[in-house]
Amino acid sequence: MNEFYVSPLSERYAGREMKELFSPLTKFRTWRKLWIALAEAEKELGLPITDEQISELKKFKDDINFEDAKAREKEVRHDVMSHVYAYGLQCPSAKGIIHLGATSCYVGDNTDIILMAEGLKLLRKKLISAIARLSDFAKKYASMPTLAYTHYQAAQPTTVGKRATLWINELILDLEDLDYVLSTLKLLGSKGTTGTQASFLELFEGDHIKCRELDNKIAEKMGFSSCYAVSGQTYSRKVDTRVLNVLSGIAQSAHKFSNDIRLLQHMKQVEEPFEKHQIGSSAMAYKRNPMRSERMAALSNYVIVNNTNPAITAATQWFERTLDDSANKRLSVPEAFLATDGILELYNNIADGLVVYPKVIEAQLMAELPFMATENILMDAVKAGGDRQELHERIRTHSMEAAKTVKEEGKPNDLLHRIAQDPAFNISEEEIKKIIKPENFTGRAEQQTIDFISGIVQPILDENSNDIGVQTEINV
Repeated sequence: MNEFYVSPLSERYAGREMKELFSPLTKFRTWRKLWIALAEAEKELGLPITDEQISELKKFKDDINFEDAKAREKEVRHDVMSHVYAYGLQCPSAKGIIHLGATSCYVGDNTDIILMAEGLKLLRKKLISAIARLSDFAKKYASMPTLAYTHYQAAQPTTVGKRATLWINELILDLEDLDYVLSTLKLLGSKGTTGTQASFLELFEGDHIKCRELDNKIAEKMGFSSCYAVSGQTYSRKVDTRVLNVLSGIAQSAHKFSNDIRLLQHMKQVEEPFEKHQIGSSAMAYKRNPMRSERMAALSNYVIVNNTNPAITAATQWFERTLDDSANKRLSVPEAFLATDGILELYNNIADGLVVYPKVIEAQLMAELPFMATENILMDAVKAGGDRQELHERIRTHSMEAAKTVKEEGKPNDLLHRIAQDPAFNISEEEIKKIIKPENFTGRAEQQTIDFISGIVQPILDENSNDIGVQTEINV
């Protein structure tokens, strides 16, 4: 048992890869990769740095001496300089050129960009996988009629598959946002204390071209196409806002999905997965609570609200930099990624194991369908010679009586029987049953589902086939 507080995001909700990505080990290894990239770029641009020094740096790039850094930070109260010191203990011949000309944000900010980019890539895989799983579900139930709701009141029928396309469509919007933001991410590069590259201009003896080339080389070595053209000491904190906006969007889509599943489970139409030994309630042994959907909603609420953090941070920065961003970023950015990872773990798990109850769906649809079928019955009766105004009034009266029977007496909806018994309509119950087949009332729902999956979803899945079927695990 841990003696101190441990974030539930790392202990209970997020997946292994995301937790490793935002771990101290990955962070400080990335710092060392950046110091190596800086040294290599400076050497290539003519500074007196040797191959032996760079080889020494590479030898210890993954071997972080944490205790040395921790002890040093207690003395100097500066995390970057503590790790420069610790790296120098391992690399005595190179210690003089570690971090040469750079400021703390060289490793801090560039690492943040790198980790956010990698985090988006991890989320992207799970987003694609969720789209694929829902796509299979939508295709399977493309033609199954179900009652649609507006204002959570019975409306015109749709199909189970068509409803699933609404969930998929929102995830595709999130994927588009993610891909755009990921494509625009750039490194800070090495801009110096106020973004002017003054220290590097001095190192390169006034050569502006070499200062520009330094950024280009660092970006290339770290797998990026370029660096931001201008900055203060830090990259604009609006970058964090843009990234977490994407995560908030995923959370919004997931929350909407979880709401629908919880409502459907209440109506016993569709259920999330429920394992053999799972306990729904400590008091009510018969219950099957939608705990995964509820957890998804809870984590989504957190991500959506947490999105305010980078927005406020970006809005309140002063001039070229203030340090009131640092503590907030250390919390809000990694936690947003871990929480969103947990959301998509749940999303994939639920989408992969949704249980559909066709008989319940049919029964609830048929309880409401008579009211919706009256327009079709009216048209057929008029075609047979009836008076539209008179028949409309009779349907209105029968509908009110049938509704009263359902609501006040708890009896089945007998509207169709009432109409069949009314000689003014001159229509039998058999003829009415032919009219009120559920599939006659779903419009283009089935075809829309087929068109959407084949025309929009499948090309996305084909382009990202390696990301389909990502394995997810629910820890609790």
